[in-house]
Amino acid sequence: MAIILDGKEVARKIRQNLKEEVNKLKEEGMSPKLVVIMVGNDPASKIYVKNKSIACNEIGIEYEEYLLDEETTMEELLDLIDKLNSDKTVNGILLQSPIPKHLDINQAFKAIDPIKDVDGFNPINVGKLCLGQDAFISCTPYGVIKILEDYNIEIEGKNAVVIGRSNIVGKPMLQCLLNKNATVTVCHSRTKNLAEITKMADILVVAIGKSKFVTKDMVKKDAIVVDVGINRGEDGKLCGDVDFDEVSEVASYITPVPGGVGPMTIAMLMNNIVKATKLQN
Repeated sequence: MAIILDGKEVARKIRQNLKEEVNKLKEEGMSPKLVVIMVGNDPASKIYVKNKSIACNEIGIEYEEYLLDEETTMEELLDLIDKLNSDKTVNGILLQSPIPKHLDINQAFKAIDPIKDVDGFNPINVGKLCLGQDAFISCTPYGVIKILEDYNIEIEGKNAVVIGRSNIVGKPMLQCLLNKNATVTVCHSRTKNLAEITKMADILVVAIGKSKFVTKDMVKKDAIVVDVGINRGEDGKLCGDVDFDEVSEVASYITPVPGGVGPMTIAMLMNNIVKATKLQN
């Protein structure tokens, strides 16, 4: 049976360290602050935003949110981002996705000041990540790397396969693994012979949003399997993109859902806010 990669526990340690760091910053007169912008009322986003505010409270980061209605115009959204960019008390700006279809999310990400872009989606931070320079890294891929490091899992020289090529997870995940000297293959909806490719992976990262899509016949014996997906199964319970019960019979390490990558994503967001505060001061 596979060893469980306990993201909840790794995140707890990171949050504890950050709490101490925030206390030190406050003693030096710096008070980290995150502002979250949410447009429309996507139910999943509401849960994510709530979890972010809970984490901020726990660590001592000031938290503010702007809940904009579905009809918000692009001009109104950009005006708000502009206002927050120039507000010296705001250290991190996060635009919760998805946003309504009539708005251009890429234009909005581009408008966020790169030094306040704690989600790592401004093209400047994306470019720096590609070049292997210090940047704000998208929180989910960053969390995946941190969990592997915490368990002393060697990334260098390994065959890594990422299923999914989204701008939020797949593409930055590729860069993070590449920067750690893995040999990386990215698979997606047009990939032929998917199982042949995934069976070659020493490290398999799955982020496609399909319940229990990856089964044990797609996984090499003793592979490390990281499940980024979060779905509702037919039984109404949360499950990942990996069939956990099956795959944990062949994998050496596996992340659970929930309690794997999810808590790490929020911990890395908190980490990025602290980093932003230091850079701005």
